[in-house]
Amino acid sequence: MNQTLSPSPTTTSAERQWAALAHLAAVVLALCTSWIAGVAGVLGAGVVFLLKRDASPFIAAHAKEAMNFNLSMFIYACAATAIGIVLLGATVLTLGLGAILTLPAGLLLLAVYGVIAIMWLVCSVVAMAKAWNGESYRYPLTWRLI
Repeated sequence: MNQTLSPSPTTTSAERQWAALAHLAAVVLALCTSWIAGVAGVLGAGVVFLLKRDASPFIAAHAKEAMNFNLSMFIYACAATAIGIVLLGATVLTLGLGAILTLPAGLLLLAVYGVIAIMWLVCSVVAMAKAWNGESYRYPLTWRLI
């Protein structure tokens, strides 16, 4: 269990700042455009990746991880939205009688949205702190698509 709090001697201060900026840019852009539009988070980290990918493997790794995480969270939110649309459709098609089943499922779906949002925010802050400290970080539940 490696719990180092000091910066890695192999990364410079500028590298750590750019790596943290990749996570911060993803958070700020996603929050400014509504977190459900997670594509903005991918773009924020993507800009840092495109600018600094050749300059430092450390920055490139953090930016790529931020892009993959934001893309994964966007995919999860889209899946939850699709399920919500299906539940709404089932309620409408049964003239409201299906609400007996779809209402609890809809409430569970709202809880899932909350978990996605909280996980996204907490993991992004942890990733920023790790980058700032010169440590590597792998987001949980992330599809490595990029």
